[in-house]
Amino acid sequence: MLGSPFDLWKEEESCAEYLARQGVSRRQFLSLCGRIAAVLGCGGLITGGRTDALAKEIADRLTGVKRPVIVWLQLQECTGCLESALRSGDRTLENLILSMVSLEYNELLMAPAGEHANAALSRAIEQPHLLVVNGSVPLSNKGIYCVIGGETAETLLRRAAKNATAVLAIGACAHYGSVQAAHPNPTGAVGVSDIIKDRQVVNLAGCPPIGEVITATLLYYLVYGHTPAVDNDGRPLFAYGQRIHDKCPRRAHYDAGQFVATFDDDNARKGYCLYKMGCKGPATFAPCPIIGWNQGTGFPIRAGHPCLGCTERNFFDQMSPFYRRIPGLNVPGVGVELTANTIGVAVAGASLAGVVVHSVATVLRKHQSRKEEPESLPLAALGEDENTGQDNDTTRK
Repeated sequence: MLGSPFDLWKEEESCAEYLARQGVSRRQFLSLCGRIAAVLGCGGLITGGRTDALAKEIADRLTGVKRPVIVWLQLQECTGCLESALRSGDRTLENLILSMVSLEYNELLMAPAGEHANAALSRAIEQPHLLVVNGSVPLSNKGIYCVIGGETAETLLRRAAKNATAVLAIGACAHYGSVQAAHPNPTGAVGVSDIIKDRQVVNLAGCPPIGEVITATLLYYLVYGHTPAVDNDGRPLFAYGQRIHDKCPRRAHYDAGQFVATFDDDNARKGYCLYKMGCKGPATFAPCPIIGWNQGTGFPIRAGHPCLGCTERNFFDQMSPFYRRIPGLNVPGVGVELTANTIGVAVAGASLAGVVVHSVATVLRKHQSRKEEPESLPLAALGEDENTGQDNDTTRK
């Protein structure tokens, strides 16, 4: 068992009993559940007053939960995804979440090493557990590029998944292979779902994913006993159900045709749209504009850098060159007042000499089923009034 700043949650205790022993008040507990409800509702799946109802439901369900076992593998990766979860800025939330699970194995955090670590893993995977995976799985040359405790990443993953009640693949590496899988992919890197095919793998996409998305997904599993609803790429709909473009703070400039031409021009200083600088927001499904990074203070576009599309499958190949725009505005008859989905469809059917599409049209076609959704939805889950667009939620201040 990995240590934490909290006393250990005893196996026979319910969550309510454990929190009471830690001195966590009911008010603090409801506040935590409210923040998790806001994250779970960021994709537009809940609205208005239902956020409070979801917070209460989470609190009621979580009260009686017994401590689950988690095995967390680090395969071929950079540790950035776990760092994202641990360093989101909300230390209380992180510590509480880590104390609410029995994290039996994680080589990045655990004190034991060598045969003691291997023994801990073997004990943990013999019982029902939630399997969390960071990193890709190299298959070339019999998997020699990632060997842990004498086992290849593939062998270790298959063994750890045998008794898993659910599998979470966290980050672009576990999602599909990420930079290791980019052309020419010398290690033969693939994602977790390419190996584990006998059950659903939930992909928390991103390079890295937002820490709050990771903790919210873990807590969802604790509360409901199963993983959340997912899209056609296995990503939780609560986090990846809408495009960055739909919630982007620069969206009004896109609609008005106001674009940054170079990173140091006057339009950049005015906060105009970064589409011409290669922003992949119109083709990227992620909660970055809603949840943000560093305790919600910002995300790349707000900081003046275009979105790279890191939550999309094969983004290193599909979205590069990163600073070349996806086509659309220069297509005859397609204006800025049209939706990005419509632009994507037009581009897919157009033959434009000198324009490198980089398969973005394929990414957009994959999401055509969403083309009827409203182009700009209010952030009702976080308190924005549907009619006025004004923030009416005093609890977030």
